[in-house]
Amino acid sequence: MSAKKRLETIYGHIRDGNSTSSISMQPLSNSSTRYRYSQDIGVLSEEQRAFYDQNGYLVIKKLVSPSDLQLYRDRFERICCHEVKVPGLIIMRDVAIAKSEYQSGERAVTKIQDFQFDEVLSKYCCLPSIIPYVTSIVGDDVAAMHTMLINKPPDPGAKTSRHPMHQDLHYFPFRPADLIVCSWTAMEHVHRQNGCLVVLPGSHQSGVLLQHEYPNWEGGVNKMYHGVRDYDPSSLRLHLEMEPGDTVFFHPLLIHGSGMNRTNGFRKAISCHFANANCHYINVTGTTQEVIAKEVEELALKRLGKDASVSYQDVWKIRSRLVHGKEGRLTMF
Repeated sequence: MSAKKRLETIYGHIRDGNSTSSISMQPLSNSSTRYRYSQDIGVLSEEQRAFYDQNGYLVIKKLVSPSDLQLYRDRFERICCHEVKVPGLIIMRDVAIAKSEYQSGERAVTKIQDFQFDEVLSKYCCLPSIIPYVTSIVGDDVAAMHTMLINKPPDPGAKTSRHPMHQDLHYFPFRPADLIVCSWTAMEHVHRQNGCLVVLPGSHQSGVLLQHEYPNWEGGVNKMYHGVRDYDPSSLRLHLEMEPGDTVFFHPLLIHGSGMNRTNGFRKAISCHFANANCHYINVTGTTQEVIAKEVEELALKRLGKDASVSYQDVWKIRSRLVHGKEGRLTMF
């Protein structure tokens, strides 16, 4: 299929192919062997399963309600104002903000991570509207492994609000990749001007985790914002413009990133990486993931103290939380 034809097909899917958030529970007929990346449990349509297989992502419109989004927004503001303290939560600032004048409240925070044990934000990981789509990809036993609420700041001119093109599997010491999926929900209108997601459709199909490193950006780069070292710059790129509540599910090998926020406002989104609870941990020593593993271990030691003994796998075991089905290898610690 030509790039032009493929782009037309993709845009048609975003406009029309998933315009409803209702879930049909009618069983599909004899389709389980036709698709590699999803399961036949009556949640995804034939068209949606084919699209996810071919492109590595799927957008579902208006999946999360305005009231839930407001709940998360209010909680984020309370956390930023130090009205609420969440054990284990990681609060991050853009490198440009960190170097500039003092900022307070949510203007000082560009991302919070590991909220799966917060009584409010963790509700996102268990939403009845989200979980059926997740189980249709990873199976019935589901662990929430990594959570983020992203507050992409207005770019100060240094282009630091960008996120380099990357594969999420680079950060995960567990496999198989096909039983991992991210749900990423827009909390407001997300478009090219405020830095929407950019994906390379079909880039997951190689099955290869590419080498990642810090990009050589003049204005600096945020901590742990690694990018793919080599990929074809002529590859088809698609900007995922989304409305509040729209949710994209994508494969951990899909190459994606986001552009600068050229507006004066902050761009918010909430996400969770889910995995089948029976995935297995791997040793990343000597692999392309060894560098990120050491960074994570160093951060953990700063928080726990120099005398602590913690491995990369330990960090992920502590983060994991069962959200559906039965406990498995990922969640038993």
